[in-house]
Amino acid sequence: MTRVKICGVRDVETAVEAVKGGADMIGLMFAESRRKVTPQECYDIVTALHELRGHAGAVEIRGPDRGEVTAKSWFGVWNDAIDDVFFRVRPLIVGVFAGMSAEEVNNVADAAHLDLVQLSGGENEAFIDAVERPVIKAIHVDETTTAFDVFDRAVAGHARGIMLDTASAHAQGGTGQTFDWEVAADVSERLPIMLAGGLSPENVAAAVTQVRPWAVDVSSGVETDGTKDTAKVRAFIAAAKEAGRDH
Repeated sequence: MTRVKICGVRDVETAVEAVKGGADMIGLMFAESRRKVTPQECYDIVTALHELRGHAGAVEIRGPDRGEVTAKSWFGVWNDAIDDVFFRVRPLIVGVFAGMSAEEVNNVADAAHLDLVQLSGGENEAFIDAVERPVIKAIHVDETTTAFDVFDRAVAGHARGIMLDTASAHAQGGTGQTFDWEVAADVSERLPIMLAGGLSPENVAAAVTQVRPWAVDVSSGVETDGTKDTAKVRAFIAAAKEAGRDH
């Protein structure tokens, strides 16, 4: 089953409706973006989601430490560890960061009771190791990026998950632009990925069928005039789940 993350959420209604529609993860933006949450918005959304899932506070996700499993199996084992949590608690709350120090990321993650941290600013392995929550590392793909380039940047033993997103000179996500899904499909054959970049209710089924990602991520693709559209959110989730039902 393909997991779904609805990112850039800024209000309680969208967060709750997304979860009711089947979303597995809700993404809150702490990086500079028009979708960046205020402290009050963050508090309201997290409080509502904790009540909805019946679990207050951050969820502990247990997986192996570096050296306890082979590099080849690292991402797969951590993928299974995150998947195991969904049988007990859903949704997981993911904070998206870029351009901040590791100390700042940890302070925000603690204050907001985040379950996972997504790093989208090209942070290195030392930075990832300094983050206390499990990290999903965004790797930005442009027209020159190959699957081998992704493998070189997906260093086992640090990040717990990998997201592939569209590279842009102007934004670190939410571009509304796709990249070559053949690259993503090649990567997905060897390690579980979260697929982002230009996904929408209209194309997510094709993306899931071709790439077979562990999860898909959407932000601008479920917006109307820059605001999350709950009908589009539900349509996206339904299309992704249906396409990913057999894998």
